[in-house]
Amino acid sequence: MSFERLDSLEAQPTTFRRSDDPQYRDDPEFDRFAENLSNQLFNLTSNISRLSNQIALLGTKRDTERVRERVHDLLEETRGGFKDVGEGIKKVQMWEDINPSQKWTQQKLSSEFKANLEEFQVVQRRALEKQRASAAAARTALEEGGPISAGAEAQQQLEQRQLEQPDLANQNEVDFQEHLIIERETEIRNIEQSVGELNELFRDVAHIVHEQGGQLDIISENVERVTHDTRGANIELRSASRYQKGARNKACCLLIILAVILAIIVLAVTLG
Repeated sequence: MSFERLDSLEAQPTTFRRSDDPQYRDDPEFDRFAENLSNQLFNLTSNISRLSNQIALLGTKRDTERVRERVHDLLEETRGGFKDVGEGIKKVQMWEDINPSQKWTQQKLSSEFKANLEEFQVVQRRALEKQRASAAAARTALEEGGPISAGAEAQQQLEQRQLEQPDLANQNEVDFQEHLIIERETEIRNIEQSVGELNELFRDVAHIVHEQGGQLDIISENVERVTHDTRGANIELRSASRYQKGARNKACCLLIILAVILAIIVLAVTLG
């Protein structure tokens, strides 16, 4: 290797990109898939906020049949959305040949998914507590023969039927109250099942992220080792460069000395 070639290599950066290196290869399909997951997570965040507001109305004077329907629909829609996104997160975590930027996106999506799912589980448990309290109060009222809080709209419908058919008023009221209790107990079972299923999904995603984290640790160690080796090689290269520069200077000095001696010899022969 010539001195000029060595100097040019020393001046170049120690890292460079190759177009065929998987570390820097773009994957448009991954980007589209990740963007879709991000949009779904945003919609789930909006659902959680709306759901929390509706649950706060349960058991209050503003509690109506319409409110309970909205709570039910939002719970169903949101839990279904989390199941879909959870499967997507699993797929993202197992994606191969992604660059550092996409690796960051992968970790960001996982973190957002876990945070949103934890928040939804809290909201679900709050709805579960409200439903249990409502069902217990309804069961107690039915046993004692008192009225059940069924929401203003449903209560008005019941009272209207009682006025139209006074002979069947008591039986209608009992049937109506039984129906309300069954509905609330069914909703309780649905929420309990959903909490369990989403807890399992959370564990699955956490396990995959943990495994990926172990792989990242190995990659990080390899990167550090390569960096250390590169620095050592760079130091050795600089040392070799300095050595070769010194050797080149010594060679020049020897050539000058030899040239002077040769000139003296030629001059002596000529004069002799």
